[in-house]
This record gives sequence, structure tokens and C-alpha cells, in this order.
Amino acid sequence: MASSSVAADMELDRPNLEDYLPPDSLPQEAPRNLHLRDLLDISPVLTEAAGAIVDDSFTRCFKSNSPEPWNWNIYLFPLWCLGVVIRYGILFPLRSLTLAIGWLAFFAAFFPVHFLLKGQDKLRSKIERKLVEMMCSVFVASWTGVIKYHGPRPSTRPHQVFVANHTSMIDFIILEQMTAFAVIMQKHPGWVGFIQKTILESVGCIWFNRNDLRDREVTARKLRDHVQQPDKNPLLIFPEGTCVNNQYTVMFKKGAFELGCAVCPIAIKYNKIFVDAFWNSKKQSFTMHLVRLMTSWAVVCDVWYLPPQYLREGETAIAFAERVRDMIAARAGLKKVPWDGYLKHNRPSPKHTEEKQRIFAESVLMRLEEK
Repeated sequence: MASSSVAADMELDRPNLEDYLPPDSLPQEAPRNLHLRDLLDISPVLTEAAGAIVDDSFTRCFKSNSPEPWNWNIYLFPLWCLGVVIRYGILFPLRSLTLAIGWLAFFAAFFPVHFLLKGQDKLRSKIERKLVEMMCSVFVASWTGVIKYHGPRPSTRPHQVFVANHTSMIDFIILEQMTAFAVIMQKHPGWVGFIQKTILESVGCIWFNRNDLRDREVTARKLRDHVQQPDKNPLLIFPEGTCVNNQYTVMFKKGAFELGCAVCPIAIKYNKIFVDAFWNSKKQSFTMHLVRLMTSWAVVCDVWYLPPQYLREGETAIAFAERVRDMIAARAGLKKVPWDGYLKHNRPSPKHTEEKQRIFAESVLMRLEEK
């Protein structure tokens, strides 16, 4: 009786093909008990689609995984409550005060230097770089950041570009406190945009709008000009183009690998023991992201400066980007996925969708003709 019951349940779990296709579309000689697996056998495209639904690795790249709860019994719950009081009632006010004092000291020094030393560009740039590094160090202190840097510190040389995996905008802050990079970054509104326009431009940062195709051409030209000038700050690019949750790495854009210069990989790995540093910009503002970091115990991170890489003979820019991505993924322990990170912000173009539909239709027709 038990085996017959199990068999009946398994049969109910196998939806019939007739539930998905109209009766007149099926061949007359087809058997009556067709199942979903028969539908999937029609085309490898359907099988791939079903597999994508079961294991959606694209969505997983942009999800913040909540830690397992540990305050589940009467012994641990009071400790958790005590931790909340310490983090929000003591650490957060102290960290906010540290950040406020840091901003006051920064502005008190930055604006006089910026406006009064206009005739001495080299001296002004040197002082502004040091001030930006100092302010980034204040930010890291406001999270009680525990950052370990591995490898030689980047030097200011022409014909080189640094590329790194991207988890949050704090990636830039963590790297900037060691070296005054000129970063290429998406334009942001609010107080972040104010900092971009008034402060970060002093270190040569380049801003772009990913939705403006003309802006991309201008940005590409600025990148080529930047790497040719020896007096410019080292250029830092996040070739994924979006924030990924530090468990995966999506496709690298090839722009950084077409500049004809050395590419210096940087691998960044956050330890989630105290807080998940991933910034989901579609669900959370950067201000609330910083508050979450400032109300945690600490931000723990490792940064590896990897050996410079050069384009090999016969190697394309795309293959070069994949080789560098392999290095970063292996060092930081990230899983590689073949997705374009821009799909997080933009839907696929109609031409791309129509092409996939055409390929699918041809595949189905071919299989039906064979049968």
C-alpha cells in the first residue's frame, strides 16, 4: 500500500504536456501520457531555461544573505540585547562624533588649500591627496574597520590601471586610505554627488552615467588620456560595473583592458562575521548602508595587491579580462558567473530578446520535424 501511495504521489508531481500546449498542436499519434520532461526534451533551450529557474545564479549575485540567528534561547538572548545597547547606545554615538570631527577638520583644511593655492598646482594636489586619504581613514575608523593589506603598495606610474571586484562604495574608501586613486565611478545624487563634484575631482576621479551612450565614449577617451600622464594619480576601475555580494563575480567590462597598459588586479574579500558589507543600492540608500556599518561591531576585510598583468600576443581584450577575473576570483574565493552586471539595472534590449526567440523557435521546429 505504501509503495502504491508513493507512486501515486509521484505521478501527481508530473504535470502532463497537455496542460502546457493546446490539444490541436500535438501530433495525433503522440502517446496520451506525455509529461513535463517530454516538453523539456524538445529543445536544449527549454532545459537550460528550467535549470536557470531552479538555480538562478544571476539573482544570487545581488542578494544579501542574512546570517543564521544565534539569539534563539534564554541564555543567549540577554547577551544579544546587551550587544544591541552597546552598539547603538555607545559605539554609534562615538563613531558619529568621530566622523563629524573628521569632516570638520577636513573641510577646515581642504577649502583654504583648494582656493588659496590655485597658482601652485603641484603643492595643492599633493596636500589634497593627503587630505582625501585622511578622510577615508576617518570613515574606516567610524566602522572600526579591521583591514589587512597584502602585497606591495601601489605606486604612481604611467601606463597602468588598477582593477578590483566591487561589493560596495566603501571599496573605494578602503583602497583610497592607502593610495589616492583616481576612480571611475557612477554619478550619484545627494551628499555623495556633492562630495564627488567638490572633493574627489581633486584626485582626478572620472564620473559617468551608465544610461548615456554618449557619456561612455567621452569616458573611454578620458581613461586613455589619464593613463598616459605620469603626474596623474593611479587609475582605479571596478570592471563589474555594479556591486556584487562578495560571493560571486560577474563579467568584467573590457574597457579597462583595451588601454594598452599594465593591469594591476586587486582582490577584496569581506568577512561577514560582524556585518555583510554588500550594498544593495536598489533597496538601500548609501546613508543607511553607512549607518548599518556604523552600528555593527566591526568591518573586517582583506585586500590583496596582485602582480601586474599584460596583454599576451594574440589575446583579445575579453580573454584578458577573463584571465584577470580568474586571478581575483581565485584569490578572494569568489564564484564566477557568466552574467553581465548591467542587467541588474537595465532590461535586455528588444533586439537581444528577439534573437533569442528566433533561435528558440528554430530549435523547436527542427526537433518537431525530426519526430
